[in-house]
Amino acid sequence: MDQLSKLRWQCRRGTKELDLLLQRYLATNYLTADANEKALFLELLRLEDDDLFAVLMGQLRLKYPQFIQFIQPLN
Repeated sequence: MDQLSKLRWQCRRGTKELDLLLQRYLATNYLTADANEKALFLELLRLEDDDLFAVLMGQLRLKYPQFIQFIQPLN
């Protein structure tokens, strides 16, 4: 399994909102992201689902405020 396939699997979190946000970022931005942004995304994926959801919804601030860049409205 290649790295992108592994990331797709890690983006499947079991909640529709998380799945949509993470998979959209992976499909539209990850491949063109710089190394720093990719590292931040990988760190974001290490969070527990509750914390990840809170971070992406702006309810929890972690030591990396750059995580906010991954939020895109679900229109």
